[in-house]
Amino acid sequence: MPVQAHAEEFRSPGTGENAAVGVLLSHGFTGSPWSMKPFAEHLAAEGYGVAVPRLPGHGTSWQEMNKTSWPDWYAVLDNEFERLRLEHDQVFLVGLSMGGCLVLRLAEQHGADISGLVLINPSVRTDDKRLALLPVLSRLVPSFPGISNDIKKPGIDERAYDRMPLRALHSLSQLWKVTRDDLAKITQPVLLFRSTVDHVVEPSSGRTVLSSISSRDVTETLLEDSYHVATLDNDAPRIFADSTAFIGRLSRPRTEPGNEPENEPSDA
Repeated sequence: MPVQAHAEEFRSPGTGENAAVGVLLSHGFTGSPWSMKPFAEHLAAEGYGVAVPRLPGHGTSWQEMNKTSWPDWYAVLDNEFERLRLEHDQVFLVGLSMGGCLVLRLAEQHGADISGLVLINPSVRTDDKRLALLPVLSRLVPSFPGISNDIKKPGIDERAYDRMPLRALHSLSQLWKVTRDDLAKITQPVLLFRSTVDHVVEPSSGRTVLSSISSRDVTETLLEDSYHVATLDNDAPRIFADSTAFIGRLSRPRTEPGNEPENEPSDA
């Protein structure tokens, strides 16, 4: 299945002192790397190593996405994380919506190998009772109307699918449960952005994350001028700046070869 031109992956190896840090960014459900590209370009300009992979079934067609499930999406991020871990001293995770859920799952599985998480309107649940019918509906109806372009800023197109693939949505609901069950394993520093008006993800998702994780270094920032796809919305510059400061605060200085600290002489 051909990949749409806007859905191309983004990678940058990093430059200068910040190249010691890798950042993995995940887009959301029915979206593509397009929604994270400005964020990734900002981080790359700061010198960080950056990767925005395209999740299977995304950036092609909603029919193709209905053939994928959450373990497929997770596997791509997991492989990308392992690559970044080999190439950089530290790795941070960034996720939008479903991407937030996926990076939370990565953090649950990889623990201290992850230095911090940035979550933008993460989805880990829904209050919509109709989704209880998904196991049956997904076998009878292939899709519903889409929920893309929840953006306050005029003229911005998320370029996500205009249909909601129900089999894939059912799989997402399974990811939500698996991730919620293990949220207490999250101990890494967390920076969570939540739009005060979001027509896609209910406030209960953010509240569930914040009340369930074990992290002590936690910051919640409310976005007053953006809807769900905040990485492309009016508050994007604030997200980028605050995230850069968060990563910078938690980054360890790289020790150059030959400049390792000498052992103190023994008194013995």
